[in-house]
Amino acid sequence: MNRPASTGRRGVGPLAVVLIAVGGTVVVSSTAIVSGIVAMARKIVTPARRRRDDVRIEAHDAVAGTITLRSTPDTRLPGRYSFWYDRGRGHARIGEVVHDDGRYVERRVEHEDGVGGVEGVEASGLRRAHRGRIGGWLYPTPHDAGLTADEVVVDTEVGPAPAWLVPAEGGLDGPWMIGVHGRGVTRAETIRAAPVFRREGFTSLLVSYRNDGEAPRSPDGRYALGDSEWRDVEAAIRFALDHGARSVVLMGWSMGGALVLQAATRSTLRGAVSGLVLESPVVDWRTTLAYQGAAMRVPGVVQGLVLRLLGSPLLCRLAGSAEPIDFDRLDLVSRAGELDLPVLVLHSDDDGFVPSTASHALAEARPDIVTFEVFDVARHTKLWNLDPERFEGAIGRWLDRQRLAGPPSTDHRA
Repeated sequence: MNRPASTGRRGVGPLAVVLIAVGGTVVVSSTAIVSGIVAMARKIVTPARRRRDDVRIEAHDAVAGTITLRSTPDTRLPGRYSFWYDRGRGHARIGEVVHDDGRYVERRVEHEDGVGGVEGVEASGLRRAHRGRIGGWLYPTPHDAGLTADEVVVDTEVGPAPAWLVPAEGGLDGPWMIGVHGRGVTRAETIRAAPVFRREGFTSLLVSYRNDGEAPRSPDGRYALGDSEWRDVEAAIRFALDHGARSVVLMGWSMGGALVLQAATRSTLRGAVSGLVLESPVVDWRTTLAYQGAAMRVPGVVQGLVLRLLGSPLLCRLAGSAEPIDFDRLDLVSRAGELDLPVLVLHSDDDGFVPSTASHALAEARPDIVTFEVFDVARHTKLWNLDPERFEGAIGRWLDRQRLAGPPSTDHRA
């Protein structure tokens, strides 16, 4: 998911408008207020086509194999991460922190790929790059993670959606995991979970969905925050059942968690789903958007107006959405009673983007079915990167306890 962008200085931005309007210290036109609310609503539902390089590169030492970055909560996290630069055309894997003085952090460079993360294709190179961005997912393709995978296509109602199929050692006839990525990223985010599921005897189907830049666009080209995208997950379940799956575990990251929860409660194929794994999930959009709005200092009354606009059959069109978003239906804390599957939640209390509040509330509402693995310093969707052994151990133990695993794999490469 994209982090909320700060309001620029050019023109009257939505944040400035609502602060002035609610504070009452300056009189502004009602037109400007409405424009600000509409702009905020459009920001929520409009897919970002390019992610911003928001990390400054201070130095790169090719001989020592290190890179020095401006120190931020994300750049100084222990673990292994992707580092994209040159507007996403260059990719490197960065590892341990060598030094951090609070202003700058020096890290090991484990590997550098080329354009689009393809090894051997020349990009400008880290030696010439000035800015980049940290990514939680480490591998551009399953091959980079040491996995054998086939490119397949899932037929969705908006068109053919590409996916990776990572077969179990014993073949496709058995349990499957369907991996669903979060907002603003691609199916590559889900590769990290495929090795542990393969060791547990699962085939993995790592999918794309409407408006993510790989799958087809919806007619309006807008996110519905899971309220319509779940049907692409349903199409993936159908694909799995048609190709040998006996049961399906759905795993979703961030907004992908919202898609998974909707599929598990609304799909006609939900009977084939045996369990859910949620990583840094959006369990309730109101909680998430309120958290992000507070971080932007947007008054609660204005946040409420934005949600009312997106939920209105008529006004949602101002944001470019063809259909309203049902925020009540997307609230799986209040609808926790509708869940009848074992659920594993992995979330960090310092997430910084999707608060763990709703995950805690879901676990408290349904202690009979929810297992909650709470992290402390993993940030958003970076739990595997920080501690892969704990991440994979939690999933493996949960699958075993729920008796969801298939025949164990003898392949322990990943």
